[in-house]
Amino acid sequence: MRPATVRSICVMFAILAVGTVSGASAQAPPQTPRERCARLIAYFDRFGASRSENSDGVRNHTRLSAVIDCERGRYDEGIKEIQDLLRRKKFTVPPPPSGTPGNQGLERTCT
Repeated sequence: MRPATVRSICVMFAILAVGTVSGASAQAPPQTPRERCARLIAYFDRFGASRSENSDGVRNHTRLSAVIDCERGRYDEGIKEIQDLLRRKKFTVPPPPSGTPGNQGLERTCT
């Protein structure tokens, strides 16, 4: 292929990607503390529990404390507890969604 053709294809894909990312992230409303708390607990439930006999999973006392805090409206305490638990278990804490359009996922560029 000629360099001009490759360059135009890269530009076309970049424009398509920006349009897709901007449209998808613009539709996502900001996350409330209640939703954030529930999502972090669900994240731990999905990935923090194993099928072995020694897994504490949903019986983890820190997790239970976070659930109680979130149910009682103390979202900041619940979020902090579950984030600390995830870090102790060597998980990367998922960032909250920003709800603003951006260029996430566009780190690669055509050269």
